[in-house]
Amino acid sequence: MSRKDKIAVLIPCYNENKTIEKVIRDYKEALPEAVIYVYDNNSDDGTDALAKNAGAVVRYEYRQGKGNVIRSMFREIEADCYLMIDGDDTYPAKSAREMCDLVLEKKADMVIGDRLSSTYFTENKRPFHNAGNRVVRWLINSLFNNRIHDIMTGYRAFSYEFVKTFPVLSRGFEIETEMTIHAVDKNFLLKEIPVEYKDRPAGSVSKLNTYTDGFRVLKTIATLFKEYQPAVFFNFFAVVCLIISAFLGLPVVHEFIKTGLVPRFPSLIVAGVFLNIAMLLWVAGLILQVIVKKHKQLFELLMNEIHEIK
Repeated sequence: MSRKDKIAVLIPCYNENKTIEKVIRDYKEALPEAVIYVYDNNSDDGTDALAKNAGAVVRYEYRQGKGNVIRSMFREIEADCYLMIDGDDTYPAKSAREMCDLVLEKKADMVIGDRLSSTYFTENKRPFHNAGNRVVRWLINSLFNNRIHDIMTGYRAFSYEFVKTFPVLSRGFEIETEMTIHAVDKNFLLKEIPVEYKDRPAGSVSKLNTYTDGFRVLKTIATLFKEYQPAVFFNFFAVVCLIISAFLGLPVVHEFIKTGLVPRFPSLIVAGVFLNIAMLLWVAGLILQVIVKKHKQLFELLMNEIHEIK
């Protein structure tokens, strides 16, 4: 096991030579005891050299995508508190101390730097990003019964227990959504603090594709909802199939009761098919929900082991 830091500042980077030096200087000043790690993700603009000169520990992740970078960070780095930021100088270093203290002293497992309750909608110049953040926030809070203000922020602090038990599955920018849903489902202690957000400086270009990455985020939400709450997911479609079955089959049954005849066999057959599908979906949801509960029990045992290691 590698040396354990008190605070590790994690900066995933891809072509951030316009801002990386300032970001490192700002966080060195805000958290002088922290070790700053920059993980370069195939940059071709000298980001890694600038980060080294600024005093950061530079490592490399050659699989493209933010999720891949965070997977390597979480596996390789040992710390009591992890502070994840972006290298584009959009998040304020002045909030770093408060976020880390919530993990180290208040035992929070994830602290979310909430941009949307502060300056995000006035600073961000991409209107589709604004709308996308609202949609994702509404979906997550509705499906998982929460009131989190900022789902997709890249400014977060984590406990050791969260980092070492979080299974990173996403490869790209949907990783923040995956983190939030995992924390909610596993009953981690979440805290939010409003943080100022400022748009990228001139010459710095966002790597987020509004449409492609937005679709991936929505797909991730649907997939995780199915995996974390299978009973609700499958029962919804079971009810839809049951309604279709009733719509097609009840008139036929009514005619049979009145006349003793079944004049519309095709409708009766299709109604029976949809009824069978509804029953199969209900059973599938029931079985998968039992499996999910068992996984939660095993996760709690894993948490106990991680706590002993810590």
